[in-house]
Amino acid sequence: MFLAKTNDEVELLRLNSDLVSRTLAEVAKHIKPGVTTQKLDSIAEEFIRDHGAVPGFLGYNGYPATLCISVNDAVVHGIPSSYELRAGDIVSVDCGTFLHGFYGDSAYTFSVGEVKPEVQRLLKVTRECLELGIEAAVAGGRVGDISYAVQSHAESNGYSVVRELVGHGIGRHMHEKPEVPNYGARGRGPKLVDGMAICIEPMINLGTKHVYQDLDGWTIRTRDGKPSAHFELAIVVRKDKAERLSTFKYIDEVLRLS
Repeated sequence: MFLAKTNDEVELLRLNSDLVSRTLAEVAKHIKPGVTTQKLDSIAEEFIRDHGAVPGFLGYNGYPATLCISVNDAVVHGIPSSYELRAGDIVSVDCGTFLHGFYGDSAYTFSVGEVKPEVQRLLKVTRECLELGIEAAVAGGRVGDISYAVQSHAESNGYSVVRELVGHGIGRHMHEKPEVPNYGARGRGPKLVDGMAICIEPMINLGTKHVYQDLDGWTIRTRDGKPSAHFELAIVVRKDKAERLSTFKYIDEVLRLS
């Protein structure tokens, strides 16, 4: 049994989630060919601190940056660097905040300029996987209902699901129980309880599901070098329909104007 969050705790999670969502939108304004991933990281850190919070990832288990920025075949946990984004890249930006004793966590995969149609379709299907996972996050169900929704949609579209990395609970700690895999069977796993706060984050590969860790000790890459997409939102499990804490609406507004 995993403890449900109180209404007050949910509001603090919502505050963090809104800031994470706005931070990703601020980063979205600067994603273009020629910008370095380190520059994006600096923009995010300044934005988070200007809003009274601290970066949730910086120093977390020794992680050296505010954002995880994962380009092309990097699935997650890419370290910001002097790498300059190029037209045709896709870039997953994962952001965390810490404010008033609680965490926020969200991720979005951006296109840099025009990308290949098969890669654009990967992004579309991965975001659909997230939406289907959220639809399955209903009190009385099981974590496996979410896992199955993500996996079945990804694989029916010809993509593979990363096994080594999972979604998670969130609250006073960045990663809490239960784990939320992106693969599994309906009706299996921990029970979904009203008030449970979780992050659902499909990591879907264009090619093989197999991954490896880079020499930097953080970056996870696809073993075949093909692109990977990653989207993440925080939600609260409710009886009829999940309550969303983080949102992509701010990012969508920026991208419509760009």
